Amino acid sequence: MKLIIAIVQPSRLDAIKQALVDVEVFRLTVVDCQGFGRQRGQLTAPPRGNPGIQLMRKVQLQIAVNDEFVEPTVQAILSAARSGEKGQIGDGKVFILPMEECIRIRTGERGPDAI
Repeated sequence: MKLIIAIVQPSRLDAIKQALVDVEVFRLTVVDCQGFGRQRGQLTAPPRGNPGIQLMRKVQLQIAVNDEFVEPTVQAILSAARSGEKGQIGDGKVFILPMEECIRIRTGERGPDAI
């Protein structure tokens, strides 16, 4: 089992949701977040009078999957989150973490069956 965390542009969320449905991934949590990466939040034309670091609005996707769904899920996110053919700075990141346990609260099921 893995936990996939993707931080992406909010404008790409609908395309990512559709791409996930296309690969039969139907469980998703979306969290609004802010942050900055390599660009340090600097816009190409920063607001006047505020040249410091700007937090950029992003969305964080959290997707728990069984091992056989990891690669299709990642590929769906990559293809739908990328801006244009080559992508652009700020398109986002994907993190894949091992998930030790998953428990369905309603039934008490554990492990891959609980996802």
